[in-house]
Amino acid sequence: MKKIQLTIAAAIIASGLFATSCSNDNKTADKNVKGQTEKTGKTSAKDKAQELPNYRYVDVDTVLAKYNLAKDYNEEILRLQTNMESQMKRHQSEIQNFASSMDKKMQNNGYLSEASFKQDQNNLASMQDKAQKNMASLQSNFETSAMQAQQAVNDSIEAFVKEYNKTRGYDAILFKNATLYINPDLDITNEIVEGLNARYNKVNKK
Repeated sequence: MKKIQLTIAAAIIASGLFATSCSNDNKTADKNVKGQTEKTGKTSAKDKAQELPNYRYVDVDTVLAKYNLAKDYNEEILRLQTNMESQMKRHQSEIQNFASSMDKKMQNNGYLSEASFKQDQNNLASMQDKAQKNMASLQSNFETSAMQAQQAVNDSIEAFVKEYNKTRGYDAILFKNATLYINPDLDITNEIVEGLNARYNKVNKK
């Protein structure tokens, strides 16, 4: 039985570049910092951040593993899957037991008429038909719930990333698994996870 696999819709968000100050004081301060950097040969954390490209990336597997909404949905889907497997075993056991009882009855000449034998045959066929319909319904419910859960998680993450980027102004937020290599300094996965869970926990407390 396939397990739900949650994936996030692409969240590549266009926005303006970081605003820069045009005041003389800031220019002077920048020159001083630059001069100090040239003298010491060291790069400050601020300078390093400014040297990075204006995009970041997210490890989607980590987000899905740590985002509480995704974990809650996964637990719900696993419950549905467990229930479906339990129902299947119950139907199989009932059908096998009834078929075995028919077989023993035949061996012991328990059927006194053809009509009684046909009646049990019809009962067996009815049990099989009922089992098939019930399992088809459970399977349909499982698939619908899985798709709804996936969509809910996708929408939640995408909406948060767009809101998050309003205060960051990145030109793009990429998936780590869509790249062969990307600078680890561009990783904002933990920020995204913390923000998602903070928002989700706040909603649950209301």
